[in-house]
Amino acid sequence: MRYIKFGTYTGEENMRIDSELLEEAIQTQTEEPIFRLYSWSPMCISLGRNQDGCKSVERIVEAGKNIGIDVVRRVTGGRALLHDDEITYSYITPISAVPDGESVSKSYQYISGILIDFFKTLSVELTIGNDKHASTKHDYCMLISTGADVCYQGKKIIGSAQFRKNGYILQHGSILFGYDKNLLEKLFNEKVSSDCIATIKEILPDITKEEFVKAFEEYILS
Repeated sequence: MRYIKFGTYTGEENMRIDSELLEEAIQTQTEEPIFRLYSWSPMCISLGRNQDGCKSVERIVEAGKNIGIDVVRRVTGGRALLHDDEITYSYITPISAVPDGESVSKSYQYISGILIDFFKTLSVELTIGNDKHASTKHDYCMLISTGADVCYQGKKIIGSAQFRKNGYILQHGSILFGYDKNLLEKLFNEKVSSDCIATIKEILPDITKEEFVKAFEEYILS
């Protein structure tokens, strides 16, 4: 596996790097998966590829811009996210390298399994999200749990999304370290409940982001 060293970038830079890595993989027809960890500075709202200009989206964008938060469009789907207190991952692979990779749900399970296996090394048991009763009423992505997500004791902790092009998958997602409840409710105009969301700070209160990234890097490169 090719690992891209952890770095902190603006929202525009992060989305550009992921897109460029995908295009490079397609052009070179690489068979080796690419894994990247990164963070965001300044904080940034990302909108899903297919989110339209409805009033709720326009309101989120306006609310963010009014308090100086960057806004970018993701190449992947899903709903709006605030990238703040988190570590983000991206994983690029040929579809053919993923067991049953033509199945979107199976590919999510396979790639999310890498994250789940890593958390086991930290003595944390995570599970794939359940999409049977997923609500679509929320604008904030972390409040919606689907089969594309990873949960801790039924609460969403990693939200992921995919984009497919020319036989390759780009999957990236947010690993939630913590969140500013008041800021999220101001931006998304909806109640953010700890009944729905888990964070690293809650389940591993003694680990720093630097320690988390180092442990993840050692796991990926082992």
